[in-house]
Amino acid sequence: ARALSWTTNEKVLEGLRRMLRPMRHEWACEFATSATEALQKLSATPFDVVVSDMRMPGMDGAELLARVRDLHPAAVRIVLSGHSDMESILRSVGPSHQYLTKPCDAETLKHTIASACALKSLFEEARLRDLVGQLDALPSMPTLYRELVSALQTPDASLREIGRIIATDVGMTAQVLRLVNSSYFGLCGKITSAERAVAFLGLATVTSLVLTVGVFRDLDAPVIERLGLAGLWPHSIAVAMGAKRLAQAETKNSAVAEDAFAAGMLHDAGILVLAANVPERYAAVVERAHETHETLHEAEQRELGCDHAAIGAYLLSVWGLPNSVIEAVAYHHRPSRCPNPGFSALTAVHAVDAFDEERRASCGENALAPALLDIDYLDSQGARTRVDLWRQECRDREPCDQEV
Repeated sequence: ARALSWTTNEKVLEGLRRMLRPMRHEWACEFATSATEALQKLSATPFDVVVSDMRMPGMDGAELLARVRDLHPAAVRIVLSGHSDMESILRSVGPSHQYLTKPCDAETLKHTIASACALKSLFEEARLRDLVGQLDALPSMPTLYRELVSALQTPDASLREIGRIIATDVGMTAQVLRLVNSSYFGLCGKITSAERAVAFLGLATVTSLVLTVGVFRDLDAPVIERLGLAGLWPHSIAVAMGAKRLAQAETKNSAVAEDAFAAGMLHDAGILVLAANVPERYAAVVERAHETHETLHEAEQRELGCDHAAIGAYLLSVWGLPNSVIEAVAYHHRPSRCPNPGFSALTAVHAVDAFDEERRASCGENALAPALLDIDYLDSQGARTRVDLWRQECRDREPCDQEV
């Protein structure tokens, strides 16, 4: 793997050399001291990771990383900045994947690089890696996007109401969690609640993100209709709520329950990536699933070489979301492949996702084959005997005629 670091500050560059030296057996690290040198290196060879200082004479970090996005879309793009103004971080949201504050210790930098690149192996097709790498946002449900814009434009906009709207949309949730978990805010732990994230960011920052920076955008209505995606948002909310209740009941741990809610909300984020960016190709995958009576993730794996779980998890890992959420998204259809044992957000999301797909199929809300429970995995968790109880609790709360 190859990494490029760029800064005009010799002291910062020497610090980067020192921090990355222990990784020399895993990474081929190169360094540049000017925008011209960095662009020459980028034009000559692809890089897996590009780390850039933010404020420099001539071309700054945000501008360089925008060029990197065009030249090598799959490269993980990381900004280093010692400036603590919100303007800098908002400028970097589009072209960069993650934002690290200076001084940055070696372990933080190494962990950020390793985590962001860990799931690249899930992709067989370079085009899909490029597609995910280019993304600066996930699309939102059009009605929710319009509701958010309208709420932000009212003179007495309520932070509580803004948080409620954002927490019910997959793309908006991912974006605020991405921002609030950047090292800019220096949090001791990770935030996985969209409403807490909005409260932490504040009204001015959220307004800038939506109305000025423009990282929130809606999904085209014809795409939603053609691919039958109208049910994705209520399904995501149902899984989020059910997974949170299940995790709280089983673990009595509010942090695990909060992780389960976030993972439930984001578990199908990969579907949005595919629908928004390769709609024609994805329509063929959906049609294939209808014809063969495969589950959607099986048809995706056959036609694309990876499924929406892998795509969503990779995007969230590049964006720096908490590992507990990434793990649950990555393995929610195949939890037996997860290397970490024990009841977790993954367990809750896997079970409730399957229960809600069963419900949707029985109610005629979804014509595709529902995802199946991984019984071997549930056995390994000692949970098989409780599955019927879990299912009944979900059904009691989410009958066919109930609006989610």
